[in-house]
Amino acid sequence: MGVRNTIIRTGLETLYFSGAHMLMRPFVGGVGAILMLHHVRPPRGDRFQPNRLLEVTPRFLERVVRHLRRSGVDLVSLDEMHRRMTERDFRRRFACITFDDGYRDNKEFAYPILKAAKVPFAIYVPTSFPDRLGQLWWLALEEVIARHDRIMLLMDGEERRVECASAGTKQEVYDSLYWWLRAKPTEEEILAFVRDLAGRYGVDMAAHCEKLPSLARHAYCGRVRFLQGRTAEAIQILETAFNRGVTPGSEVRGFLGYAYARTGRREEAEKLAVATGPFNQAVIFAGLGDKDRAFEALDRGATAGPFRMGRILTWPELASLRGDPRVKALRKKVGLPE
Repeated sequence: MGVRNTIIRTGLETLYFSGAHMLMRPFVGGVGAILMLHHVRPPRGDRFQPNRLLEVTPRFLERVVRHLRRSGVDLVSLDEMHRRMTERDFRRRFACITFDDGYRDNKEFAYPILKAAKVPFAIYVPTSFPDRLGQLWWLALEEVIARHDRIMLLMDGEERRVECASAGTKQEVYDSLYWWLRAKPTEEEILAFVRDLAGRYGVDMAAHCEKLPSLARHAYCGRVRFLQGRTAEAIQILETAFNRGVTPGSEVRGFLGYAYARTGRREEAEKLAVATGPFNQAVIFAGLGDKDRAFEALDRGATAGPFRMGRILTWPELASLRGDPRVKALRKKVGLPE
């Protein structure tokens, strides 16, 4: 445990075991509290866990809920907290439970506990995490240090060799690097350093995104951004999904190809149209302004049946085809009403 955390813990334990917290309660007790949690998961046995301060166990969460209820504290939603604060309704003490970052274990371990106890809660999700654009760089940094007894660093233009064989030295190295990185003026500088370090020591930063639930499919997330006119952001989201590996029939190919086509990247759009399904091809060809090839692709996809065809024909990407008489013929072919 780092020096900073040791000092904080010592101060809190002094207050608790001396009983001073009870004496101070009328003056500093407040009317309520917001509990900010991150991870909720079973304990791990690793000696080196620099981010352990960001996690609690499911058993601990259950005990906290029971203790608060026995103490007469109302567990309320953020909306109810806002009401009490604005109306100055302080007849009863309250607590709100919140989670930062939206980790997968919130769903697996915290949600069943809170649901069973009928406790409202809120999860704050950075928008870059569902889009798979965010990078959990602090976890990648932890993994690099955990795997190796020594590492080479390039810090402030100077190459340094750092020993980190024991759990204690690993913690010291992590704390030093973490706060050095946090002092960087931009997030991109932090990411550039950790990406380089992770790449040299065989740690996949993207793999840590699997700790986050997939709250939105890449295809539709990028698609909505594009239709909103947020072109660069949409392409970044779709390219991130594509580069992580998608099947030939994935709609990511179709929407990315459409975005390329509409932004003048015609050769890239054509490449994506080569090895994919007919509906993706129709979307890409429509983006390229090639109605003939778009209808040929839709005709090949007619075997998918009326439900799938009816859904595809409503897509905004195919709006340019709707006044064409070939749409009526296509609907008739799959048994859709005209």
